[in-house]
Amino acid sequence: MLYRGFVSLVNRLPLPSLAVQKWIAFAVILSQGGIAVTGSVVRVTSSGLGCTTWPQCYPGSFVPTASSTAPAFHQAVEFGNRLLTFLVIATAAAAVLAVTRASRRREVLVYAWLMPLSTVLQAVIGGITVLTGLLWWTVAVHLLVSMAMVWLSVLLYHKIDQPDDGVDVITVPKQLRRLTALTGVMLAATLVAGTMVTGAGPHAGDKSPERTVERLELDITNLVHLHAELLVGYLALLVGLGFGLYAVGARASVTLRLKVVIALVVAQACVGLVQFWTHVPAVLVTIHVALAAACTAATAALYGAGRVRETAPSTADSPAVTSA
Repeated sequence: MLYRGFVSLVNRLPLPSLAVQKWIAFAVILSQGGIAVTGSVVRVTSSGLGCTTWPQCYPGSFVPTASSTAPAFHQAVEFGNRLLTFLVIATAAAAVLAVTRASRRREVLVYAWLMPLSTVLQAVIGGITVLTGLLWWTVAVHLLVSMAMVWLSVLLYHKIDQPDDGVDVITVPKQLRRLTALTGVMLAATLVAGTMVTGAGPHAGDKSPERTVERLELDITNLVHLHAELLVGYLALLVGLGFGLYAVGARASVTLRLKVVIALVVAQACVGLVQFWTHVPAVLVTIHVALAAACTAATAALYGAGRVRETAPSTADSPAVTSA
C-alpha cells in the first residue's frame, strides 16, 4: 500500500530532464558537504550543547527557549545546524523522486536511495553525540559519516550524468584504477587521524563550567605528526598516479580531475601547517573541514572517472571498447 502510494505520487510529477536531475544531484553534494562545515562551526563556537537534548532542542520544546540553561547564541548556532538537516533531507528526497520519475537504471536508483537513508543514520548519530555529552569518538564518527556521504553523493552525480542504455568503458588500466582506489583508502586513514587530532585538541564543542567534555587522552603532537604523515602518503600516491596516467595517455577528463585533487591536497596541507603554528584558530578549523569535504569530493570524482558509461559505438565505423 505504501509502495503504491509512492509510485502514484511519483507518476504525478513532471518528467525531469537530465539537466534537472544533475542540478538536484549537485545540490545533494553541496548540502552533504555544507552540513559538515556548519557542524564544525557548532564545535568551534562551543555550541555543541546549545540544544541540550535530542530530538527535542530542550526538554519539552523542539525549538530554543528562554528558559534553557544554554546561552542564546549557542542555542541559535546548534538549532540552525539542525534546521539545515531538513535541507539535506529535501535534496536527498528530490534526488530519489527525480531519478524514479525518469525511470533511471537500477544503479542510479540505489545511489539515490542511499542519500535519504544515510541522512537518517547521520541524524541518529548526531542525537547520540548530544545525548552522550559530545564524546570525542561520537563527534569523529559524525564527521566521518558526512565525508562518506559526500563521496557517495559525488558518485550519484557521476552515475546520473551517464546514459542508461550505454556500456561501461574502462578509461584507465586496471592497475591504475586500483591505485586510485588506494588513494581513497589513504584519504580515509588521513580523515580518521584528523578526527583523532580534533578529539585531543582544544575545540571540544562545549565549554560550560558545569560540564566536562571527555577528550582523547593521547599526545596531540604525536597525533598531528601521524595525520601529517598520512597526508604526505596520500599526496605521494596521487603524484605516482599522475605519472602513471600520463604514461598511458589517459583522457584529459581524468588528468584534470587529478590536478584538482592535488591542488586541493596541497591547499589543505598549507592550512594544516598554519593551524599548527597558530594554535588552531577557530576559523581555520572550519576552512580545514571544508577542504576535507572538497578533497573527498574530488577524489571520488577521480575514482569515478576511471570507469564511465558511454553510448555504444557503431560497429561499422568504431573500434570495440573494453567493458566491465
